[in-house]
Amino acid sequence: MKAAVYDCPGSPDVLRYVDVPEPVCASDGVLIRIEAAAIEGGDLINRASTPAPHPDFVVGYAAAGKIIAIGESVSDRHVGQRVTSFDLAGSHAELRAVTASRTWLVPEGLDMVAAAALPIAFGTAHHCLFARGDLKRGETVLIQAGAGGVGLAAIQLAQQAGATVLATVSGSERIERLLGLGLDHAIDHHLTDIVASVMYLTEGRGVDLVVDPVGATTLQNSLAALRPEGRLVFV
Repeated sequence: MKAAVYDCPGSPDVLRYVDVPEPVCASDGVLIRIEAAAIEGGDLINRASTPAPHPDFVVGYAAAGKIIAIGESVSDRHVGQRVTSFDLAGSHAELRAVTASRTWLVPEGLDMVAAAALPIAFGTAHHCLFARGDLKRGETVLIQAGAGGVGLAAIQLAQQAGATVLATVSGSERIERLLGLGLDHAIDHHLTDIVASVMYLTEGRGVDLVVDPVGATTLQNSLAALRPEGRLVFV
């Protein structure tokens, strides 16, 4: 099969499109014929800076496609299903073998290109908001870098969960887009003080949860925006 591989880290020029052996479906896994592969930030960082663990290392975190084989111990997937998937490698290829638990069914009507991009951003956002952040209906959450991939996903998930959603963002076009996705209050960090805006919008209370994908330059604001019992989650 054809796949994108690299032997040494570097610029995009280190990638080669070559023939490699087909992956083997494990007993707890599925084999997917890839229709669309996502290019995530982690893919770019790894390719630029991380040595390949072995020659002809197939890159890629996320991809969507159709299941063409299942392992003997898999009972909740079947051949022919459309799935999106996540793993630490192997998505930039014609075929991908991945643990079945790292696949999610693609609903009818959802484009496979869009489905390929879902696991990283939405999976990360869901984990931050609910598994770690324990966000509940009626609470207020501040999402730093709301226009980023995780930010976009977190805004939509938090809105669906019944939270009041604040997010930092810059520029009127981005603000309009986020408001259309369910954002309640946009804070343009180039034009206004983040903490002062949060306190005004929450009537001095602060937010219950901050999801911060940035950390280094936003940590102080994130901490100051929290109410005393609030939670801070780094991505």
